[in-house]
Amino acid sequence: MAVLGCSVALAASGLAVGAPAGADPAARADFQWVALGDSYTAGVVGAAGNTYEVPRDGCQRTDQSYPVIIERDLGSLFDAVNVSCGGATIEDVTVKAQEPFGYHLPVFGIEDPDYPFPAVAPQDDVVRDDTDVITVGVGGNTLGFGEILGQCALTGNGQGTPCKDKFAGDIQARLDTVEQQYTRMLAALHERASKAKILTIGYPAVIPADTTKCEYDNTEHFGKITRSDLDWLRQNVLEALNERIKKSTGTQQAATFVDLYESSKDHSVCDDENKWVEGLTRRGSDELALVHPNAAGQRHAADRVEAAMLDAVFTR
Repeated sequence: MAVLGCSVALAASGLAVGAPAGADPAARADFQWVALGDSYTAGVVGAAGNTYEVPRDGCQRTDQSYPVIIERDLGSLFDAVNVSCGGATIEDVTVKAQEPFGYHLPVFGIEDPDYPFPAVAPQDDVVRDDTDVITVGVGGNTLGFGEILGQCALTGNGQGTPCKDKFAGDIQARLDTVEQQYTRMLAALHERASKAKILTIGYPAVIPADTTKCEYDNTEHFGKITRSDLDWLRQNVLEALNERIKKSTGTQQAATFVDLYESSKDHSVCDDENKWVEGLTRRGSDELALVHPNAAGQRHAADRVEAAMLDAVFTR
């Protein structure tokens, strides 16, 4: 999550993304929706479709990511502006500009010919007084989940809990930072659009409860992360992250938490035939996926978020 992409050029142009074929661009839908978030929202990886911005802004939004799916499904109801961006932190949503990476990954020997990309404004710049729904999926990069996974996946000898040993000492402080910044972000979004319903999007199940499904030193799973470390990462990092996001959501009356975790538990990285999240590499290829949702995972997210959006606008 931490090493990929960023966004705003498309939104700044005033264009809605993923508009249905034949739709009248001048027609105004019933509700105004803004999609904010990191790479789990933007799509980013090839397993979640093709990038579509012209010219590219480096955010790597893909055409099978859940905001684009929802715009296709509900485009007659919602005018959408999608400024989600790979690599976004909580502060990139409401506080500071972000520098997009595109697919520039020099640590893996991958150079993006369009890098560096111009910095973009905080994502909430596109939120207006008349915004009806804000969806926001962010927090993993502030926690450093991608950093932790990356370092743990590339080292180790298959023994013990080297990942836990390295990161457990400061994980609570990291989670505290997420909670504090998330709470401030929600307050800032509410201030910008006091009538909007804010939907906070949690992270899906990535690691199975039964870690015997995961093969050690398999890049289609988690590389060199031991099963004991996977248990720690699932319980003390990812599940704890979702709990902090849910807790922060409870501080804002206008906000509702959308849980993607429970409904995706049997579709983890290691559930090969039914996976909704790819491993370090995409199944059946050497294409980097860096533990991101694939098209099926994005469809699952779209279904859950769509239901929450419709509930938000028709039961308020």
